[in-house]
Amino acid sequence: MTEGAAASPAPLSASRAFAPFEWLVAGRYLRARRREGFISVIAGFSFLGIMLGVATLIIVLSVMNGFRKELVDKILGVNGHIFVAGLERPLNDYPDVASRIAALPGVVLAMPLVEGQALASSPVNAGGVLVRGLREEDIKRVPSIGGNIRMGTLHGFDDGQGVVIGKRLAEQLMLRPGDGLTLTAPRGPQTPFGTAPRVKTYPVRAVYEVGMSEFDSAFVYMPLAEAQAFFNREGDATAIEVFLRDPDRIDEARAAIDAAIERPIMVTDWRMRNRTFFGVLQVERNVMFLILTLIVLVAALNIVSGLIMLVKDKGADIAILRTMGATRGAILRIFLITGASIGVVGTLAGLLLGVLVAVNVESLRAFFSKLTNTNLFPAEFYFLSRLPSQVDAGEVVTVVVMALALSLLATIYPAWRAARLDPVEALRYE
Repeated sequence: MTEGAAASPAPLSASRAFAPFEWLVAGRYLRARRREGFISVIAGFSFLGIMLGVATLIIVLSVMNGFRKELVDKILGVNGHIFVAGLERPLNDYPDVASRIAALPGVVLAMPLVEGQALASSPVNAGGVLVRGLREEDIKRVPSIGGNIRMGTLHGFDDGQGVVIGKRLAEQLMLRPGDGLTLTAPRGPQTPFGTAPRVKTYPVRAVYEVGMSEFDSAFVYMPLAEAQAFFNREGDATAIEVFLRDPDRIDEARAAIDAAIERPIMVTDWRMRNRTFFGVLQVERNVMFLILTLIVLVAALNIVSGLIMLVKDKGADIAILRTMGATRGAILRIFLITGASIGVVGTLAGLLLGVLVAVNVESLRAFFSKLTNTNLFPAEFYFLSRLPSQVDAGEVVTVVVMALALSLLATIYPAWRAARLDPVEALRYE
């Protein structure tokens, strides 16, 4: 070569991995021409499948997380974390037992209660309720009751004979503060003809709203002394209800309570009382994750089929690139970029769509309920008055990594076939 001659261009084989020309060729393959329209349609459906699969997974997992958090907060906001009941003899020393438990580290509240079932009625309706007798100082400190009074007041709760009821129960019985609520208990005074039911009418002092239909419609609170008289438990309590600062440190608190109480007791906690309920939620969540993962898997298989058809259609192009000096590795990377681009863009679009919907799921529910004039989330069936959602960053990362991994795996075989293509065989009939 003469001195003045221009230097010849470097062969393709000398280019580095993921060089600009590889991205350029992959981009051209993604923008299919009219005669390759069917391949473009397959790529489009693959993109939509991955996007919808990732978005659906994020939305469903966020709603399931929201359900669990809301239910735990509501259940533990009304019910205590630990229940201490007497064994061998009644819990007639409940003031001493409650004060000993309240002095333990980590205990926020230890309150004696009397609990029993009754029939609540008004002139317009009736229904079964769970009656709880508490002291005024205790009911004001119950997290979901004391801070959620919608009508009336808890002031002077111990002084009168009034009751506190939930908003849904007040709506069902059409009651307001000052109206009379009639309670009927099956075990009343003894008569020559047997046990007579006890019937008594109480004025409604206040109406609370927890936001969970089961509690707002089925709980009635009355003063502890009045509940003892109503259920024939003079000087006795059903249990000591204990609220902890950290509900997850149940085992430590149980051991401390057993050591502090010098009498036979039976201790139960919120996990034991709700084991089946939360176990079903966890199983349902896992099953939903596996089922919805199939959407992403099917979309990834579409990438495989689309790339295989693209490799067959571009056989001559691949052979020409090889004769120009492109290595098998370069061909492999071109088709890896082509397939992975569909998966990456689809995953990112699904991530954006999923997070956007999960954050605004309650607003969307309200919009579609108003649009269709139907109740898409009836509180009486789902226990909650609103559709909850909680986006977990760790789960979102897991979903995104899984989708990217499936998309990348789906491109390996078609890219390998393209790299193994023999240029001579590909150009023989051209």
